[in-house]
Amino acid sequence: MTQRTRRDFLKVSAGSAGMLVAAPALLDAVDAGRPTGYAGNDLVPLGRTGIRVSRLAQGTGFHGGRGSSDHTRMGQEAFERLVRHSVDEGVTFMDMADSYGSHPYVAKALRDVPRDKVVLSTKLWPRPAEWITPSGGAKREVDRFRSEMKTEHLDVCLIHLMRDAQWPTEFERIRDELSELKESGDVGAVGVSCHDLGALKVASTHPWVDVIFARINYKGGSENRCDGPANEVAAVLKTARRNGKAVVGMKIFGGGSLVTPEERDASLQFVLGSDLVDAMTIGMKSPTEVDDNLARMARVRAA
Repeated sequence: MTQRTRRDFLKVSAGSAGMLVAAPALLDAVDAGRPTGYAGNDLVPLGRTGIRVSRLAQGTGFHGGRGSSDHTRMGQEAFERLVRHSVDEGVTFMDMADSYGSHPYVAKALRDVPRDKVVLSTKLWPRPAEWITPSGGAKREVDRFRSEMKTEHLDVCLIHLMRDAQWPTEFERIRDELSELKESGDVGAVGVSCHDLGALKVASTHPWVDVIFARINYKGGSENRCDGPANEVAAVLKTARRNGKAVVGMKIFGGGSLVTPEERDASLQFVLGSDLVDAMTIGMKSPTEVDDNLARMARVRAA
């Protein structure tokens, strides 16, 4: 396995007018001589965690919930082709969650890949639901996750879907047990995924948080699966990064609302070019989508 098998292709793509449709106001005025700075298969630091990840993560939870997603519903064979293609192209950051049901699918897809060549990130569902009865802590869940993923160590484990600013108190036991698991080496880094601006603001300053998964795209607003206007969310993410938090952007394409080439390019330029995130996760469902996103990311330039 090599992590940069598409490097030459990406360089050609970035310079070929017919390969991609760019957002003219954002991309065309850039000096063509400047180097590409945001390749999706570059390995980059994940905040101050000591973990290095591919800048682009393979999401596994498109339309996910209650233990399944579009990714798991495609079946193991198709899922495996997708994940192995991503890894072969250097997308080695795997974004999972218990609510997606993706742990065993990823484990099978990566069974022949050396463990130190991939980063495994998942999310713990903290609330009782029809499909799950949480323990109230994290140790039982993490033990199960490690068994499902056939690994002794999770690189990142988050509390999933924080919906208000009270999450540190509401999920104190989960935080405490994740801290113990981090201290024992069973988990590398801890944090939250946020679906609320108040929750995100708390996460941006809270000393417990190593990693934040945050919804961000250039249009913002609830209609684009963002937790506020784009400029407000961006300001919070900059605060988080100044505080040493790792930020992984999600809903870069609005969970499916930003579909045109121009919209996709504009959102990538806004999120990466404005230095809002360390990395991003996109729920790519085919090798073609993986290739397309890598090529588009190669077009992004620093603001």
